[in-house]
Amino acid sequence: MFPAHRYYYLHNFQRALDWLGTRYADVLGPAETAFLQAFPALPQASRALLVRLLMRRPTVHRADRLHYEEIGPVVPAAAPLLALGWLRADPVLDWPAWASLHTKDALARRYPQSGLRATLRKAELLAGLETFLGTPPAQPCSAWGAAPGEAIWSVEIAPLVQRLRLMFFGNLHQEWSEFVLADLGVFQYEAVRIDASTRAFQQAAHVDVYLALQALRDGLDAPEPVPAPALREQVLACATAVPWLARRQAKVLFRLGQHCERGADWTEAEQAYRASTYPGARQRLIRVLERQQRHAEAHALATAVLAEAEAGNEAEQQGVMRMLPRLARQAGLAAVPRGKRHGAAPDTLVLTRPADAPRVECVVRDHYARDGASVHWVENGLINSLFGLLCWEAIFLPVAGAFFHPFQRGPADLHEPDFHARRARAFDACLALLQSGEHRARILACYDAKAGIQSPFVSWGLLTRELIETALDCIPAGHLARWFARLLADIKTNRSGLPDLVCFWPAERRYELIEVKGPGDRLQDNQIRWLDYAQRHGLPVRVCHVQWAAMEQGA
Repeated sequence: MFPAHRYYYLHNFQRALDWLGTRYADVLGPAETAFLQAFPALPQASRALLVRLLMRRPTVHRADRLHYEEIGPVVPAAAPLLALGWLRADPVLDWPAWASLHTKDALARRYPQSGLRATLRKAELLAGLETFLGTPPAQPCSAWGAAPGEAIWSVEIAPLVQRLRLMFFGNLHQEWSEFVLADLGVFQYEAVRIDASTRAFQQAAHVDVYLALQALRDGLDAPEPVPAPALREQVLACATAVPWLARRQAKVLFRLGQHCERGADWTEAEQAYRASTYPGARQRLIRVLERQQRHAEAHALATAVLAEAEAGNEAEQQGVMRMLPRLARQAGLAAVPRGKRHGAAPDTLVLTRPADAPRVECVVRDHYARDGASVHWVENGLINSLFGLLCWEAIFLPVAGAFFHPFQRGPADLHEPDFHARRARAFDACLALLQSGEHRARILACYDAKAGIQSPFVSWGLLTRELIETALDCIPAGHLARWFARLLADIKTNRSGLPDLVCFWPAERRYELIEVKGPGDRLQDNQIRWLDYAQRHGLPVRVCHVQWAAMEQGA
């Protein structure tokens, strides 16, 4: 007998099923309910085998390649699963799927009459065999000439379990392995109160919409995708009143627009972008109008976008502002002056490149670390972490639709436009500590209490208590309020783009952020926006351009 911990994956899977049964009883369909009831009654080996197969990406497996010490012989373990129809023996496969289950040597031996040898690359061998076989249609594995005793199974229950995984995690990018990492202590998660009001899906129809949108999105990458007009109509048919699902629909329309752009189908790209509210859709629409030589319309839309003073839309404004002079010229209108670039004071440093060639940020850090200065390479980590520690309670507030399960690094609506508004009172309470001077104690207490717990803001690998204390000594509370305000205005965009280095002068209780650019490197758009903001609000920033000193001849 193997100890219980050898079946950790099985125990975790059952925990997820119990969780779903408790919180989704009114949403589960008959097939899902039947699965939840039948699974625990199976022999342990059968349950363990099914979970093992579900954790693998392929859904078709050769029995002779499945070896799990704690399960033992897989053929007896599979018998109850086959009887329930959860596994299917001798599934119908097309040629590529069937051939992928076999090695080159096995395929060459199976079809000696083809004259093809295993010395060919597998792609060449497969193409040759497909020609030899006459591009055969899909058929049962046995019809391909399976070897005696060869068992091939398809996991027929996989779609239903994928639906359960979606309901549990609220997305399809998290896998059951999240349990494993948590059990091993690799990841720790904040304990957030979760009840029926916070679950991802309130109706079975909501699950259907999500899966339909996912299938349409995946269809864009298919070898023969659905024609754009039909695909657009299918996406629009997935209309929903659930805000976060509506945003997924908008994103699929945006991806459809990009797909049509790549194929120079400007008409369909325009239709997709006009139907989408996803960030960036209007900017792409302006480009599509421009490609169609509809310059007056493109200019009018660009002007309308710039006229809107929407908070948190700096990226769109920046991109459109860059386009406007060209659009005005094309439309035969008065020239528009180009937008002013950042006003951060530039430095040009000529430094000797070390023999071990470390990152340029390290060289600049060491250069500035003198005369009582303490310099750290932090990039986005410091400001984000200080914000995350101060506002921990607001970030992990159990708002409806934000936390679906116990394995979330942060709220599901973190990047949504109303993230701040839905927690305004909680954030106001946290940020008010900057005015009262209580922020230092709150940040340090949170650092001690929450160390290692996953957060979308806190970089635990970067932080030390000494670094936090130095930062709080040197960065005025008013400056922290400015940094945090812009971060909150558009978290998705503004979590990145902050300067590389922070320089502290503890004796003078002051600091400076330094953006480092090596030879040939240029400022990125999000970096320019942060520098502009810092200049407008009197926050100390600097841009350092590095040139390597020429080595003397013969040196």
